[in-house]
This record gives sequence, structure tokens and C-alpha cells, in this order.
Amino acid sequence: MFWLSLIFVFSFALAHYMAKYMSFLSEIPRSRYLSAAGGIAVSYVFLHLLPEVSESQEVIHEAGIFSSLSNHAYLLALLGLFLFYALDQRVKTTKTTARQGKKESSAFWIHVASFFFYNALIGYLLIKEEFHSVFGMSFYFFAMLVHFITVDHNLRSEHKEVYDRYGRWILSVAIVIGWFIGLVTDISEYMVSLLVAFLAGGIILNVIKEELPEEKESSLGAFAMGIVGYSLLLLFLE
Repeated sequence: MFWLSLIFVFSFALAHYMAKYMSFLSEIPRSRYLSAAGGIAVSYVFLHLLPEVSESQEVIHEAGIFSSLSNHAYLLALLGLFLFYALDQRVKTTKTTARQGKKESSAFWIHVASFFFYNALIGYLLIKEEFHSVFGMSFYFFAMLVHFITVDHNLRSEHKEVYDRYGRWILSVAIVIGWFIGLVTDISEYMVSLLVAFLAGGIILNVIKEELPEEKESSLGAFAMGIVGYSLLLLFLE
């Protein structure tokens, strides 16, 4: 699936680059597109990502490493969730106490650095994870694509012009770098399972934080359509 992953990774990069031009997402109340994207991402988490963590747990358990522990994959997912949450809180603290432009800038770079790593992992697993079919890779691509669009929208809302100037380019490059590292390196199924579990925690946090806004800002109908439509695709085509 090399060529398909190549198309997908550049589509991810293009989505980040185009964040500046997606003004239709800035509607008040919250755009129905963003609400539908939130539904798709939530569906992906519960119907694909959590079962994926369960499969990773079996691989890690069979490897016999850290045999004194149980639920290794879920502990890693929890660690991923905690680390990304800690970074997000650090950004909020920095912005709250900022009194100079320099401190505002440091909040931006902390945020972008955390998402650089996050994006690189997603790009890495695009080429490295063993998808069961073309549909499996396509579902991963589509769920992450709408997730990126929402993340971009929120980062632009928070950091404004500086994100347009630097952030979207950095996150575009991060995806390609992660994919390229996956292409030229060879690691065991055990290590891939560790990365999947860790990334799952980060995705779960960001889905909850970025894609489930306050009720008054969201469109329940669009959110429900995203969940139902994407769930049906996952259940019947994957």
C-alpha cells in the first residue's frame, strides 16, 4: 500500500497547509462541518481505535516484556493521554500569565512542538501499521483528516496569525517526516503496538478536548450524522 500511503500523507500535509483558507469553519454558532467531524472522530475512537488498543495489548502480552504488569497497552494509552494533557495545560498556563509577546510566543511553540510529535506519529503509523485492507487504511486516513481539520481550526483560533505564518507549515512537514521515518526504518510488531497504544491516548484526549465543544456551540444533528454515517461504514466495509 506504499502508493496509497504516499497519496494520503501528502493529503494530510495539504489539509494543514489549507487551514488558513477554511474560513467557512469559523461560523458562529459552531460550523456543522466541525460538528460532523467531531462525530466521525468519536466513532473512530470507539469502533476502531479502542479495539486496536486491545489488539496491541495481545501483542505486548505475547512479547513477555514487563510480564509483572497487566494491561500494558492501556497503561501506555493513559500515559499518552496524560502527557498531551500536561502539555496542553502548560500552554494554557503560559498564555494566562503572559505579559509580553515573547511569552505568548513560547505558548505557541509549546503547542506546536507537541502537535509536531503527534503528527509525526500519525504519519509514521500510516506506513508502518499493518492495515487489514485498503478500506482499513482509508478509514484511518479519513478519520485523521477530519480530525486534523478540527485541530487546525482550534490552533488558528488560539494563535491566530502566528499559526498561519509558521504552525501550518510545521505540522505539514511533521506528517511527511513521520511517514518517511517509517518508510526507511524497520521495527518489530511489538514496538508498533507500543506506538499505537501511546498515540491512542493522545487521540482520545484531543477528540474529547477539540471536537466535543460546549453544547451551545455545536450542532447535535450534524454530530449525530457524523457518528451514524461513519459507524455504518466501519461496521459494514472495514
